[in-house]
Order: sequence, then C-alpha cells, then structure tokens
Amino acid sequence: MWHLITFIGRGTLNTVLVTLISFLLGAMLAIPVSLARRSALAPLRGLVRGLVELIRSIPVLVWLFIVFFGLPQYGMSPSPLVAAILTLSVVSAVYLSEIYRGGIAAIDRGQWEATRAIGFSRIDTGTRIVGPQVFRVVLPPVATYGIGLLKDSALASTIGVVEITFRANAATQITGQGLTAYLIAGVIYLIIGLPLAIVSRHVDSRLRARFSLT
Repeated sequence: MWHLITFIGRGTLNTVLVTLISFLLGAMLAIPVSLARRSALAPLRGLVRGLVELIRSIPVLVWLFIVFFGLPQYGMSPSPLVAAILTLSVVSAVYLSEIYRGGIAAIDRGQWEATRAIGFSRIDTGTRIVGPQVFRVVLPPVATYGIGLLKDSALASTIGVVEITFRANAATQITGQGLTAYLIAGVIYLIIGLPLAIVSRHVDSRLRARFSLT
C-alpha cells in the first residue's frame, strides 16, 4: 500500500503546477476579456462573445488535443506540461471572465453614479468602492471553479503529463490494483481541494461581514 501511495503521490507536484499556473494566468486574462464583453464598441463585444462561446462549446479534452497534437503541424511543439497549462489557462480565462462579468453586473449602477458625483476617479471607484464588493460576489464561484480546475487537471494525463491520474493509471497497469490506485488518487485530490474550499468559505464569511451590496 505505501509504495502505491508514494508512487502516485509523486504526481502531486505537476497536478498543483498545472492547476495553480493555469488558474493564475486565467484569472489575469479574464480581466480584459470581461471588460471587452462590457465594451461600448459593439464589434468588440460581438467578437469576444463569439470567442467565449466557441471555447465554452468545445470540451476541454478536445482543446487539449488540438493544442498538443495540432500545433506541431504549424512548427510549434509544446511539451505536455506547457500544452496543458496553455489550454487550461485559456479555458479558465473564458469561464472566469463570465464570473467577473456577473459580479460587476451585480453592483447597483447607482454606486457608479454616486462615486462620479462626488468626484471619485475610475481607479478610486474600482479599488475602494466597487472592487471589494465585486471580489466578495465572485469569490465563491471563483473558488468553486478553482476546485473544478484541480479536477480537470486530470485530463492532462491524456497527453502525457505525469500527474496524479497519470501515475494512478501507471500503477494500475503495473500492479493490477486499479481500485486501490484510483482510491489513493481520489484521496490526494480531496486532501488538496478540501482546504481550498474551507479557506474560501472562511474568507467569504469575513467579506460578507465587512462589505454590503446595499
């Protein structure tokens, strides 16, 4: 049993790397995407909306294969790890941008008008008034998406990223103990994901006590 735990556990680093880097890149890329969706320029809104719907309509696994197997045809040959991070970052940006957009829309328009009336700049309004409220609104769905991304990182095993699921599959082929191997993998995912859920709920409770949308 212990040798299976240590063997599968060695894939944890790549799982965390894929999840963390993809989430951070996606969270940053989602900001301009969400702003473009709210742009006053109709062509820009339409273009970005089309791209968002396109990416959301195709399974993540298919995008992984497109990036990893398709890009080499055009002279680009990303490693499995890079291909996984690139794919999941773009997909994350799309989904998180929709969460951001919903959070911004949840803020009463009167707050924007009131801050303009008292002379607040856009930066002050965003960082001191609206930003904290938006952060509170989007935190639960963003945290939920992050945990989902952790699980989606298992798809990276299909293109050869040596992460938890890849090692569980390898252990199954070597030992024939598939039930044990995948139970161990499931427990490792739980150990990583459960603290994230607990922390996000704690931060959300603190923010609810501090900020209000009314």
